[in-house]
Formats: sequence, C-alpha cells, structure tokens
Amino acid sequence: MKLAIHQAVFGPLQNNVYFLVDEDSRACMVIDPSFEPEAQLRLARENGWQLKQIWLTHGHFDHTAGVKALSEAFAPPLPIAMHPDCFAWAATQPELMKMGMQVDPVPRVDIPLGHGARLAVDPAGGEKAVEVRDVSGHNPGSVLFYIPELKAAIVGDAIFAGSIGRTDLPGSDFELLAKNIRERIYTLPEDTALLPGHGPATTVGREKRSNPFVRG
Repeated sequence: MKLAIHQAVFGPLQNNVYFLVDEDSRACMVIDPSFEPEAQLRLARENGWQLKQIWLTHGHFDHTAGVKALSEAFAPPLPIAMHPDCFAWAATQPELMKMGMQVDPVPRVDIPLGHGARLAVDPAGGEKAVEVRDVSGHNPGSVLFYIPELKAAIVGDAIFAGSIGRTDLPGSDFELLAKNIRERIYTLPEDTALLPGHGPATTVGREKRSNPFVRG
C-alpha cells in the first residue's frame, strides 16, 4: 500500500476537497465533497482512482454539498462515513443556514465515526491506516483523519493556518474546540501537516507556537 493525498478546490467558498488514494490498488476515499460533484467524479476518472467511500469531517453544508450526488452516481451508492452527532445536527438546521444555496442534505450515515476509530482506504480488507479523532467545537461531532504514514491530518474546519474554526455558529463551543485542539491536534507530532477545509496547509508545530487563538 502506498498512500497519497490529492487536493482540489471547488465551489464559491473555495472548499478544499481531499482524495486519499492507495496508489497501488487505486482505491480512493473522497473527503468533504463540496460543490461540483461532477467535476470531482471527472477528476477521479481521469486519474484512474476507484472511489470507495465518502468521509466527512463535519456537517456544514459547504463540506457536504456534493455528498448525495456523488454517492448516488454509483450502484450501489458509495457508503458515507460521518459522526452521528454531525448528522443529527445537520438535519435540524434551517435552510437559511445555507446562505440561500440549494444543497442536498446528507442522505444517511453508513459508517458512524467516533474518536479512536480506524479506517482502511480499501474497505474490502486493506490496512486500517487512518485514525479518527473527535475535534468537536466548531461543529458537534467534528472529526479529523490522521494518516501517520503521510505525516498528515485532514482537519476540516477545526483549525487553520493562524486561525481556528468559527465558534459563533449554532452548536459551536469555543472552550470545547480549544480543549480538543490542545489534546487531539497539538499532541500529534510537530511535523504533522494540517490540511484544513479552506486555505493553505500548516503544521502542528507552527500552530502550537504561533496560533493566536489556541497556544500549545
């Protein structure tokens, strides 16, 4: 197994969508499929990636907008992995939370995520090389996906280069987010790349030293 992460940016909010690929088998997970699911399917086809599952870091609409279309482009539909608290939260949010955009809700959760879960890139029986960590605070049930082999963590909107996820939104909690950043992000090796839902990558060491919102 040889893992690689490929990033693409889609949609009006410039969302980072990540493709975690086993370059030996070409099995691929898509993480936080935002807008433009057709373009994501085309990108996968052009690269010979075999989409196996959809993984979600959290329930905000701009990270889930392409889930239904992407899943249902396959028969049977691609399984969806999400924290149950995220799914429950998203189901209660009024349309006004979506900034007037037409967004399909996440249709179901096939793989409930929780802190400490291990995931395989090839669900048919590959090595469980990805660790799930609960980083709730920006959104109930937010998670990150830590890939030790790549020294990288896909963190959604929990933390950004020099910033953190908003905590003025329904269901958010600054104290909880700060606690989870310190205990579940800053405890990763300092050279771990943090790949956020928007904007450029950073590292654990850089944020521990200089993030003005949560210091290590």
